[in-house]
Amino acid sequence: MSKRLFRSAVLGVALIVTAVQPAAAQSVLRDSETEALFKDISKPMIQAAGLDPKSVNIVLLNDPEINAFVATGQTVYIQSGLLVAADNVNQLQGVIAHELGHVAGGHSIRIYEGEAVASKISILSLLLGAAAVAAGAGEAGLGILAAGQQAAAGNFYAFSRAQESSADLAGASYLTKAGISGKGTLDFFKKLENQEYRLAIAQTDDYASTHPLSRDRIQTLEQIYKKDPAWNKPLDPKLEARFERVKAKLVGFVDPKRATTLYPESDQSVPAHYARAYAYHLGAYPDKAAQEAGALLATAPDDPYFLELKGQILLEGGKPREAIPPLRLAVAKAPDKPMIAALLGHALVATEDSKNFAEAKQVLKEAIARDNDNPDAWDQLGLVYDHEGDAPRAALALAERSNLQGENKLALASAKSAMNGLKAGSSDYLRAQDIALVSEAALKKDKKRKK
Repeated sequence: MSKRLFRSAVLGVALIVTAVQPAAAQSVLRDSETEALFKDISKPMIQAAGLDPKSVNIVLLNDPEINAFVATGQTVYIQSGLLVAADNVNQLQGVIAHELGHVAGGHSIRIYEGEAVASKISILSLLLGAAAVAAGAGEAGLGILAAGQQAAAGNFYAFSRAQESSADLAGASYLTKAGISGKGTLDFFKKLENQEYRLAIAQTDDYASTHPLSRDRIQTLEQIYKKDPAWNKPLDPKLEARFERVKAKLVGFVDPKRATTLYPESDQSVPAHYARAYAYHLGAYPDKAAQEAGALLATAPDDPYFLELKGQILLEGGKPREAIPPLRLAVAKAPDKPMIAALLGHALVATEDSKNFAEAKQVLKEAIARDNDNPDAWDQLGLVYDHEGDAPRAALALAERSNLQGENKLALASAKSAMNGLKAGSSDYLRAQDIALVSEAALKKDKKRKK
């Protein structure tokens, strides 16, 4: 994927604390450094919530709105607009703590309870209204219908507000147990409240809202947080430095023009170099991007993420051979980061040198064993199999990639092609069969929906 420093894949005024996000195609941004930060800052809160850190995922989405939500399972989605808007790592932790309240409370499942009750009210009003109309009381019937719809909506809003308040309190308890200050949470809510006023959407009551009023939430949480022993606890300087790096590289990726304004060349800090490196690379200024990457490496020659950046700039600039040394070193310094290993595999394949394909195969297979949700890794492994003349496994790799990207038609065709050449009952055959079944079911569902 050309010009992608964050690896992306398709995931077939901000609410920031919603339990369910409306279905929409959004791009998942994957970056080893960002995911490592999410994991480290959320682990104490996840444990405080009584959840398993290995089972909870924090996922970054490419969406400019200031929003975070949970859908199904134990995944918290953070939209890029929220990460960019956060002033410090403590604010981000406050958001994650709230969302963990939704996860621990099972709100993504229970939200349907609220919908069910609202639907019953709506259906009852429909029946009563129809009966009134049939009896000749047309205006009364329409009034019943309107009142019923309003009651149904009000019932659902109340249910949603109750979930939000519950998540607020749960998040506060997780921060307290983890010894993390709640100042960031309050500061972020105040930021949202100010935005509401600027956009002229401030409400005097919360009847027609899925969320409690920001001012009410702030008042409730202030009473809790200001009594907490961690209230005046300062920011962890190491976590804050990592947050500033991640935020800067994200700004450089999602908004290159803004990045060069927020981080002018007079700013020689690490975050500024990071932001400009991404911005220049995406803006097709390879020399400037390389200079910024070089400036980063001058501060920390063995930093795996700086080495990864240099390697990717070279690879995507058409210099795969030059990209291999920094990427090899990056993998050596961070052997537990499969996305960096996959990038090395990509560089090895991109040389089109047969001597590099054996190493590429090994590197890519090891990367996929640790993280099989990387479409680019599967794509490159497919090229290796194709180079070896192993058409069935090349087709299986294509099926894996297509399945991850929601390309159901191609995934089905590739899986069937793989099954035709693989030994029946083998692990690869069974995997191809699974992809075929899932893809076929998805296609039938899409067809039914269109009808």
